[in-house]
Amino acid sequence: MPTTDLYEILGVDRSATQDELKRAYRNLARQHHPDANPDDPESEARFKDVSQAYEILSDPERRANYDRFGSDVGAGGGGPFGAGSVQDIFDMFFGGMGHAPTRRGPQPGPDAEIAVEITLDEAAFGAAKEITVTLPQRCATCSGSGSAPGTAPVTCDECGGAGEVRRVRNSILGQMVTATVCPRCNGFGTRIETPCSACRGDGRTQTTSTLSIQIPAGVEDGSTMRLADRGPAGPRGGTNGRLFVHLRVATDERFERAGDDLHHEAHIAFTQAALGSTIEVPTLREVISIDVVPGSATGTVHRIRHEGVTHLHGRGRGDLYVHLVVDVPTDLDETSTALLRELAEHRGESVSVEPGGFFRRRAKR
Repeated sequence: MPTTDLYEILGVDRSATQDELKRAYRNLARQHHPDANPDDPESEARFKDVSQAYEILSDPERRANYDRFGSDVGAGGGGPFGAGSVQDIFDMFFGGMGHAPTRRGPQPGPDAEIAVEITLDEAAFGAAKEITVTLPQRCATCSGSGSAPGTAPVTCDECGGAGEVRRVRNSILGQMVTATVCPRCNGFGTRIETPCSACRGDGRTQTTSTLSIQIPAGVEDGSTMRLADRGPAGPRGGTNGRLFVHLRVATDERFERAGDDLHHEAHIAFTQAALGSTIEVPTLREVISIDVVPGSATGTVHRIRHEGVTHLHGRGRGDLYVHLVVDVPTDLDETSTALLRELAEHRGESVSVEPGGFFRRRAKR
């Protein structure tokens, strides 16, 4: 991305809340994910920038350091000069006396994402779920080394196994040392002379596997689970990245969810509303009976405690709200019509003399 400001990468203000950061990250991660942009070779780089920006800003301590120093410095050795330590400053000006070169070695694998659909019941009570993923995993033939069986990587003669090449030049401040990734071994510190035929020296192969995950009780639609070390393997023995599991809660026609509460519409006949009745209504896992009091109207609400969704960060469950809807019949037979006319006459209520009422009378003129 053209900007290195983490807030600009996520498209949020510096005062953004954690919820705003999360929403921005989800939108951008879906937009720039390599799987969604197979024809765009730069999408992976943008996706990594977005993921790194969110990883830093979602951590309060790292965000505070970034806001103060303009970089992700840690409490254990960072400073206002950026991500490098004080030792790095001395290395730059005085040649790194007494400081051994750092071996770069295999890099960890990137992060990956997958969307998983779950039912409302699974979201409410939690569930063990099996998901199938196809990701780069450690090559079984060479155990991730990248070398053919019976052989092993050899130390790079360009960098001596350090993974980086240092160059010294003189300046008015003394010797200045610059370190760059070794161009011959690409920072691994070793070279493969006989590549594995299965992975061609990468140490990874595309593998389809089944993972078991535990869905926490109370999750909402759009929640994300972060699984450490379950993502793609790093090249040539590098550790696995993270797997982000985005949860999608399927629509349940019986209920509408509002936080941890559930809402259900129960349709009743007008006679049941007028005279009272006992009706059956569904909960998440069973059917229960509730009493409709005489004279109930559309919009009457019955609250059933502790029949909603389990609280994610606490004990107990939300409530179930049953909203009554009084249905007016539209297909009355002669007997029903006669009885209703008799009832209306008894109550002194004016009703149409014949079907069609006002509009039908106007049509006869």
